[in-house]
Amino acid sequence: MKPFYFAILAAVVWGIAPILEKTGLGRIEPMAGVIIRSFGVLLGAIVLALFNSNIIKVALRADQKTIIFLVLGGIIASILGQIFFYNALKTGEVSKMVPIAATYPLVSFLLGLLFFGESLTVAKGLGIGFVILGVFFLR
Repeated sequence: MKPFYFAILAAVVWGIAPILEKTGLGRIEPMAGVIIRSFGVLLGAIVLALFNSNIIKVALRADQKTIIFLVLGGIIASILGQIFFYNALKTGEVSKMVPIAATYPLVSFLLGLLFFGESLTVAKGLGIGFVILGVFFLR
């Protein structure tokens, strides 16, 4: 399958998840919601590993630097980011909070320029401008 289609599928799945999460946050504090959500992630990882034993072998052979970066990414995205997102989602409108939170590619793009020397093109510059304009309108 082409990367474009995987990205579309990710968008669909990530678009459904906040609807479920907003519903679940109605009767619980956001940080408690993050804990419960994390059990879902753990359960999903266990099921994934059960259906593909090769994944466990590959993970166990990962070098220390890889493990550190991936664990830090998990803590930042799945714990800190989720706490911030759930606090926004609990009291804010899904139609506003999700698109604003979904501007994280802008942050990744800017960091990619800084740390990986990625290029800034006219198309990327226009895309950044539209993202900022969209956040401004949703504000």
